[in-house]
Amino acid sequence: MKYIVDKAETRGYFDHGWLKTYHTFSFADYYNPGRMQFGALRVLNDDTVAPGKGFGMHPHNNMEVVSIPLQGYLRHGDNVKNERTITPGEIQVMSTGSGMFHSEYNGSMTEVLKFLQIWVVPGVRNTEPKYHNYDIRPFLKHNELCTFISPEGGETPAHLLQDAWFSMGTFDAGQEITYRLNKKNTGVYIFVLEGSINVQDVPLSRRDGIGVWEVEETLIRSVSGSSVLAIEVPVE
Repeated sequence: MKYIVDKAETRGYFDHGWLKTYHTFSFADYYNPGRMQFGALRVLNDDTVAPGKGFGMHPHNNMEVVSIPLQGYLRHGDNVKNERTITPGEIQVMSTGSGMFHSEYNGSMTEVLKFLQIWVVPGVRNTEPKYHNYDIRPFLKHNELCTFISPEGGETPAHLLQDAWFSMGTFDAGQEITYRLNKKNTGVYIFVLEGSINVQDVPLSRRDGIGVWEVEETLIRSVSGSSVLAIEVPVE
């Protein structure tokens, strides 16, 4: 087994006034040659957006983009006439392919928006751009790590153009969860949303991350009440 730990306090951080953002991997003005990506997982941004503010229309191409609201209202718009506001329990998935423009705003004028934006390098390039929202709440179960994105969809609500699996769970203290990797030559990046956990006896707290690879399974132990996001992607 190999692993790498990214502590919350070592992430890139910028305060733009209306936006406070943490970057687990190199992004925009944050460049760390030792923190470029974890396999096909290229971006993991932890954003807080002031009421009524947001990112104006901007382009993306050849990237699978997943947005996960943690608090508040995330409003999306794009050049193919999609417009929708989502809240915690829903996700937004864009396959930007040959190129699309989109905007992301705080849909509330009174409360802050907190959300994760995650980029995964696709397995194929220059596909037709697509955008979808999904309600993942029916798939989430307490004290289980539940998969809501997979390569082909099937039993999950969403899919990506990559061998990628996204799973999430909320756990009581003392719970133990075995994550079994779905495919050879993949690794899993485990990100602590809240609380504290141990992964292979490595202690992790809120917003810490650990990437694990060259292993068939890994043990997650919830030390306190915790919420966890696991992202499995190709690492070779």
